[in-house]
Amino acid sequence: MSSDVAFIYDKALLNYHFHDEHPFNQKRVLLTKELLEESNQLDRTNILVPRVATDEEISLIHDPKYIHAVKSASFLNHEQLIRFGLDTDDTPAFPNMHEASASIVGATLTAVDAVLKEGARAAVNFSGGLHHGFKQKASGFCIYNDAAIAIKYIRKQFNLRVLYVDTDAHHGDGVQWAFYEDPNVCTFSIHETGRYLFPGTGNVNERGIKAGHGYSFNLPIDAFTQDKSFIEVYQTALREIAEFFKPDIILTQNGADAHFYDPLTHLCCSMEIYNVIPQIALEISNTYCQGRWIALGGGGYDIWRVVPRAWAQIWNVMKDGKSSEGELPPTWLAKWRPESPVTLLRMWEDSVEDIPIIPRKQEIEEKNYVTLTNLLKYTKVKRS
Repeated sequence: MSSDVAFIYDKALLNYHFHDEHPFNQKRVLLTKELLEESNQLDRTNILVPRVATDEEISLIHDPKYIHAVKSASFLNHEQLIRFGLDTDDTPAFPNMHEASASIVGATLTAVDAVLKEGARAAVNFSGGLHHGFKQKASGFCIYNDAAIAIKYIRKQFNLRVLYVDTDAHHGDGVQWAFYEDPNVCTFSIHETGRYLFPGTGNVNERGIKAGHGYSFNLPIDAFTQDKSFIEVYQTALREIAEFFKPDIILTQNGADAHFYDPLTHLCCSMEIYNVIPQIALEISNTYCQGRWIALGGGGYDIWRVVPRAWAQIWNVMKDGKSSEGELPPTWLAKWRPESPVTLLRMWEDSVEDIPIIPRKQEIEEKNYVTLTNLLKYTKVKRS
């Protein structure tokens, strides 16, 4: 790698594969990489081949008994696996599950080292962002929680204050609970309210405990929220939280499942939010963190029309400070069109005609603003 921004990638990262009918499909990482390459935004000087995480590194967050269960999944029965959240509909066991999961953790740690040891300004690992993993349990498509492991690694190796920002439509529960008592890790998750969506947590009043009280922030937004409301509450909250916490480094989880095409959520945003989200992250990293920014992937289940465009814009902003516009590369469209089960979109932006009309739009915006107001009370109380 000779660039000041690092793109962490190896084909081994695509081996995290439950089965062909499972909604979590890492082909989206390859689609994103090739979209960037065909856009002349990514070349070999940017790409950094990751290492595989050690058991010791994984155990920064996960219990050794759980790691052993993941390693032994092919030899254990359903009753033995289910106690660890494995062999469920969401997180079924698959061959070489430990190796595939450890590769993703290693890729995220490679991104951290690229920034904090090797002088890169920022780095991305789109295969990561598995934010639902718990100390002793898999959950929500996530086996090892690479984001939490990376934060613990940063704290242990570099003693930096970490701001974790999660824009997945699902609450970033595993990361929040891992640092619920830690005043040196501030977690902020904007997500669809748990009233309708897994995992059902992430309320405004989840604030942390003991020394960590006041360093957990949640912004649960209403189902069918659209761009204007999402952007207004998100950028207001994140700027306020960053000013309150003053981080040394920012780590973002970039689920792309708030889009109106996503089949698993009820939010109704367009590509407009995926232009804004990385811009705010870049602003925060430059203002407080000397530009240090680690970006991960996350959810996103329309892998053809949404995820490659959304994730590519993170890299575009990280690298050049701006999003791409206009038509997607014809070569990329021509390569993947025969395989896509849906019609690929030609443009970086969504067509206005495709964005759904929501009858409750004003009511939703008002509810989200009330939630934002309740959240911001906490930053003011803590600061005073």
